[in-house]
Amino acid sequence: MNRRDLLAGAAFTAASYRRVLGANDRINVGLIGCGSRGIEALLKGALEVREQTNIEFPAVCDIWRQHAEQAAQVVKERTGSEARQIRAYRELLSLKEIDAVIIATPDHQHAAMLADAVRAGKDAYCEKPLGMEMKDLLNCVDTVKKSDRIVQMGTQIRSLPSSMAARKFITGGGLGQVFKIEQERNGVTPYWHRYGERPLVESDTDWRAFLFNRKFRPWDEKQQTGWFGYRDFSRGAHANLMVHFIDLVHHITGNDVPKRCVTLGNTFVYKDSYTAPDSVETILEYDNFLVRYSTAFGTGNGNYLKFFGTKGTLDASNWSGKPFTLDMKGAKEPLPEGSTIPEMESDAHMLNWLKCLRSRQQPNAPIEAGLAHSVAVILSDEALIRGRRMVYDPVRRAIREG
Repeated sequence: MNRRDLLAGAAFTAASYRRVLGANDRINVGLIGCGSRGIEALLKGALEVREQTNIEFPAVCDIWRQHAEQAAQVVKERTGSEARQIRAYRELLSLKEIDAVIIATPDHQHAAMLADAVRAGKDAYCEKPLGMEMKDLLNCVDTVKKSDRIVQMGTQIRSLPSSMAARKFITGGGLGQVFKIEQERNGVTPYWHRYGERPLVESDTDWRAFLFNRKFRPWDEKQQTGWFGYRDFSRGAHANLMVHFIDLVHHITGNDVPKRCVTLGNTFVYKDSYTAPDSVETILEYDNFLVRYSTAFGTGNGNYLKFFGTKGTLDASNWSGKPFTLDMKGAKEPLPEGSTIPEMESDAHMLNWLKCLRSRQQPNAPIEAGLAHSVAVILSDEALIRGRRMVYDPVRRAIREG
């Protein structure tokens, strides 16, 4: 048996007898994936509430040597403690002192790594999208649901006070019948370009570990540094940027998975070695409304996010935490002039997860949220690949043409 088999076989027994964290017990967290997202948003975000939540980071893990060094340096500067630098994520999962992990690796690794973490008895915070293929997605979701682990999906926008307030307002009927939701999210250059410009030499990384479950190919610096732009590792904006939007749709409306989808996309402006389309348009149908998502790289103009209801329009274009606004113009049954969405308070997404590690309550974005957003983005991508309308069967948990 290899290490993976041993972890899988012993996991649920270990999880079943694992100690219940008390209010004053220290939680040891390991970071898997020390890129800009892993360090700047997640590691630093957790360290900001370190004293409040009584956490430490005994170990960090990345196949890219300099990234692990940078993460360890941040831990040292913020806590005064040394963090072990580990190259292989399964080695980190085997550490008994690690209670929970943050997974911030490339998209194609999320589902398998989360499943491995749960089998090893670790609670987890996992970046989005959760899954790129249905098989890996369902295996991960079923593994988590059979366990007693606390898992938070990294769709942090749903935890903002503005999102929480919009959810309460819309599910309470404040916007009337919501029948259409749209986002236009453009940019001058594809976001994967700035990542692909980073220098990396083969001796500073583990190319085979990066490829993970993908077909082997000779070392390619840009495929590792600019992986966001290669469809083997991240499908494109409709599966990477749209996941924020579609999760917000699910959260605010109380719906989960779409019924069917059509998608068009191509590369019109940036004809280079990257394989992800620079322009994409996808429409998803739910029981009571349509959702449209569009990205075009080549312009930063035209960005917006709106929920259209019979009583007015909710403008969520600024999702930085400021309250969303209402517009009653053109509504079928407009709200009274001066209507607003009542403000709410909420914990930041990382703090919500860390608190749930002690309470053992489900966090704001549990594994079901990961299933729902992944189904939506996989459905969108399948429609793009096949040039057909694609349908999701929630009973069989399968995607087909229809």
